[in-house]
Amino acid sequence: MSSGTIFELGGVRVPPGTRRTVDLPVSSLSDHTPVSMAVHVVNGRKPGPVMFVSAAIHGDEVIGVEIVRRLLRAPNLERMAGTLLAVPIVNTFGFLNHSRYLPDRRDLNRCFPGSAEGSLGARLAHIFLNQIVTRSDFGIDLHSAAVQRSNLPQIRLTPGNTRLEHLAQAFGAPVMLHSKLRDGSLRMAAEAAGVDVLLYEAGEGLRFDELAARAGLSGILRVMQVLGMIGPKGVPRLRARPVTCTRSSWYRAPAGGLLRTYRGIGDLVEPGMVLGAVSDPFGVAEIEIAAQSNGIIVGRSNMPVVNEGDALFHVAETPRVAHAEAAMVGVAAQMEDAPLFDEDEII
Repeated sequence: MSSGTIFELGGVRVPPGTRRTVDLPVSSLSDHTPVSMAVHVVNGRKPGPVMFVSAAIHGDEVIGVEIVRRLLRAPNLERMAGTLLAVPIVNTFGFLNHSRYLPDRRDLNRCFPGSAEGSLGARLAHIFLNQIVTRSDFGIDLHSAAVQRSNLPQIRLTPGNTRLEHLAQAFGAPVMLHSKLRDGSLRMAAEAAGVDVLLYEAGEGLRFDELAARAGLSGILRVMQVLGMIGPKGVPRLRARPVTCTRSSWYRAPAGGLLRTYRGIGDLVEPGMVLGAVSDPFGVAEIEIAAQSNGIIVGRSNMPVVNEGDALFHVAETPRVAHAEAAMVGVAAQMEDAPLFDEDEII
């Protein structure tokens, strides 16, 4: 909990009512170029929670970087209570190389809690966890689908955590998907340290997506309002309650060939509905992919050339079809209220 006093990070003192960008040393490249983790500290005049917002733990998931950029331009921060720690690029190495991974091919989100003397991933995870996460009361970690896949805006949260459930409802993504903690993940390490983290998934790797950016920014502002960090002015109101899904499954390619998709992310499906078809290049053999349950498509491959076993459609199961339909309708209306803060830049 911030007391409205000086916040110190990396030897830099940030007085109440001010903001600073702090460079935390991480390592150096092989040519001796220093690499740091840039953290923008917004320290409010009034006491309140310390919250971190992070992006690009996977270096190719750039939509989170854009969301953080828009957040830092939000007028709401001028009268903020508490402290915001914004880290737009956690994995600098992957970001510079347009890669999900670190130079040694490790996944940073499987390196937590890390160590000061371990691999590059372990060292980077250790710095982020100890300098940012454990100094926060709460966090939001921004992700996207991998390259050549797209995700519907969704929140992943730990089952049974009522506080996270409440904040996820406030975030207001179309879908809330229960997701178990994975060994080595930021969420697992943060929870072990007593810090709750919401994981936001939206969009595609190495791509900007306006729906994903607006939904992410709006959700962060709503969570900050619930936490008492900002007031209601300029915060988009929630038009539809998220759909809570406790299970999801991937529909995979039954054979190699060419994929034609008939359904996209956000579409409601029911048993027997054909989602797509895989054909051989000669048009002789064709296998349809049909839904096996009621649900929402929350992720989809964008790649028309597939191999047998490739993940094609990610469906979150929901028995409440009418509620899901209302939520999807509400998403479009909600986006009209979402702030841009850079409207002249949107093409």
